[in-house]
Order: sequence, then structure tokens, then C-alpha cells
Amino acid sequence: MNKYQLKLFSSILCVGFSLHANAQVNAADSVMNHVSGNKLSIGGYGEVTYSRNYYSDNGNRYNQPEKYKNDPSHGRFDIPHAVIYLSYDFGKGWKFGSEIEFEHGGSGSSIEYEADEAIEYENETERGGEVELEQFWLQKTFSRAFNLRMGHIVVPFGLTNAHHEPLSFFTIYRPEGESTILPCTWHQTGVSLWGKVGKFRYETQLLAGLDAYHFSRSNWIQGGAKSPFEFDVANKYAVSVRLDNYSVPGLRLGISGYYGQSMHNSVPHDMEYGEAKKIKGNVWLGAFDFTYNKYNWIARGNIDYGYVSDADKITGYVYPNTSNVKPYESGNGKYFGSHAVASMIEVGYDIFSQIAKLRADKQKLYIFGHYEYYDSYVHATSKQWTNRNIIAAGVNYYPLPQICIKGEYHYRNLKSGYNDEPSINIGVTYEGFFL
Repeated sequence: MNKYQLKLFSSILCVGFSLHANAQVNAADSVMNHVSGNKLSIGGYGEVTYSRNYYSDNGNRYNQPEKYKNDPSHGRFDIPHAVIYLSYDFGKGWKFGSEIEFEHGGSGSSIEYEADEAIEYENETERGGEVELEQFWLQKTFSRAFNLRMGHIVVPFGLTNAHHEPLSFFTIYRPEGESTILPCTWHQTGVSLWGKVGKFRYETQLLAGLDAYHFSRSNWIQGGAKSPFEFDVANKYAVSVRLDNYSVPGLRLGISGYYGQSMHNSVPHDMEYGEAKKIKGNVWLGAFDFTYNKYNWIARGNIDYGYVSDADKITGYVYPNTSNVKPYESGNGKYFGSHAVASMIEVGYDIFSQIAKLRADKQKLYIFGHYEYYDSYVHATSKQWTNRNIIAAGVNYYPLPQICIKGEYHYRNLKSGYNDEPSINIGVTYEGFFL
């Protein structure tokens, strides 16, 4: 898989483990793309990372930045994602696909740091976010242009959700902007109609709406797709659409959109009284993204913008009451922004492509640069730590197409008055099918 170089930043050693995947393919289709075409396909991907963060990890570091300016660095090992793919072709156009994801080592009792809940440590058994059934669907293919998929599916909004596998980005962790303000990987139960017509691929989805009770200042609508119950509440609905174009060899251009109502989608119906009944919490999202993969260069980028109506009313009605509506918890502070933005560009170049022996052995070494800007609270009346710029640079080494060793220097720049957050990250990852 080819990649590009952006020489905007100083490069630092980066070693990571990644799987060879076609940058032109949506991750939502990954379980369907087994190279040998077997009826039964088994595969997956995984990541192991180490980070050394040269900034404070105290939960009050944004409230009192001067107090924590000189705190010592801290390090951590992690397994962000370990995923198993399983799919089966029944014949006559019927296919089954599934994806089971273990996040951060899986489920179990642990001490968890809750910065959004009064800066406390909790001993709990994790449910959502630790072991998840990320995909589980049946598909009927009528033609290349018409496929009906029903079940638990990936919502391919933006770049990262549609291409979330570890060989689809240079950095150790998924791009920070989209994974901060949006559910990521965004997966919900619903119905999808998709197909390929000429140089275009389209997808439309009908899904349950998000839940405003899980919106927050720091992560915007990220938590809205999660349910604390044994089922997904579907009192309100949403639609998602995506269109990709492949007219230029090596280039994919994509646009995506989402619309849905987020209030009155809990159990029991929230705020079903007085003026609160008029709060809609309509979520509008739009994104453009691209991937270019040719001539030993890879470039990727995206820009996402979103709006939630009645944000001030959500702040006024929802957060003061959520502490009394278990199992809901209040958001990060009582504030929630109406607008959010995330943008990213990264470019890498395979320097091993210029060395005949390494090129023949299919080894690759990408040197890359990466930049992001995002803000989960765009129209804050005062300066906020939610406004961030990310600069990263490093390397991706592929000893085999399915394995990558990554390393990067990562620098998070916050607005004046807050402390910047540099780190060094190393990771190994794999991605592929085993059967």
C-alpha cells in the first residue's frame, strides 16, 4: 500500500505495525473483501501501542493550567483495538458479515479514571466500548448497483469511520479530530442500501437517532450512539448518505452527510413536558474526504462540520437533570456547543521504493507528516481548551504487507493560556485475512 510525504514538520523516528489494505475501499466492506474468495472468511486486525506523554494527566489541567504546567511526564501501554472478522457467503446473493472488537484489552473489572464525573476513579465492569459487536449483518446482493444490508452496520460518515483500520492512517492512534467529536468507530443497527455505478459508489442508511443525554463539551456528539441499556433506543430516527468517486486512477473523493433528531430518544422519553417538548436537538453533519495512493505517495484528508439545533436548551434542560436519571450521567461540565469542526491532512512517501532490493522484497518505509485542527465547541464565548491543532511526524515500516511498525512525534497545540501536550508514540499493528 503506497503512502506520501508532507515535509511541513520535522520528522522523528516512528515505528508501527500495520496491515496492507486498499485505501480506496470502505472499511464497512472489509469483511467482504477476502482475497481468495472463500465462502468462509476469517480475519482481523490489532494494535499494540506505547506512549510517553510530556504533559500533566490531572483532570483539572484545563481549569488550572498554571498549577499543572510542570507536572512530570507519564507513559502507558495499550491495546486500542483487537478485531476478529468472520463472514460467510451462503450463495444466491446472500452473505453474512460480522466484526467483534476488543478495546483496550477487553471487558473486566478495572479502575477507571472519570474526568467527566467530578474527577474521580471508579471500580467498574465495563460494558460499551470494551467488547463490542461492531458489525453483524445479512446482505442480499441483487446486482453490482443494488445491495441491501440489514443489521448492525458501520456508519461511513467522514474519513475515519469509513476507513478506520490501522493501515488507513499513518499515526499510531486514529486521527484525533474525528474520533473526538464523532462516534468512532460509529456503528449502529439499521438498514443500508449501497452499490457501485460506473466510477461511483453510493450508500444510504436508515438508523436510530443519537441520544443528546450523552453529548458533552469535550466530545460533542461522540457518546450519542452508545446505549446504557441492553438495546438501542429508537424513538427517533436518522439518515446517513455517502458518495465516493474513483474517476482518477489512485484517487478517491468522498462526500458524506447525516441528519437525525437527538432529543426525546431515551427511555422513558426525556423532557416530555412543557417547553421541553419543543426541543429537537437536530443533528446536521457534512464531510468531504479524499485518499490519493499512487507513485509511492499516499495523501489523505478530510474536513467535517456539524451543527446541533437547540444546543443552549439542551444545556439548560438536559445537563441539570441527568444526574437524577440513572444510568445517564451529566456531560463534561454543563456546557454543550452547537457547532463542531474537524479537519486533517497527512502525506507520506515510501523511501524504500528508491532501493531496488527492498522494493523487490515488498518492504516499505513511509516518512510522513500529519496536521489536524478540531474544536468541539466552536462558538464558545470565551477561549476554550477544546480548540486544538495537532502536528505529527514519523515513519511507518512494513516488513510485510500485513504488518506495520509505527513511530511518531505528536504535538497537541492548545490556545494561549493552556499547556501544550507533546508525546512520543510507538506501535505495532497487523491486518489481514487468515482463511
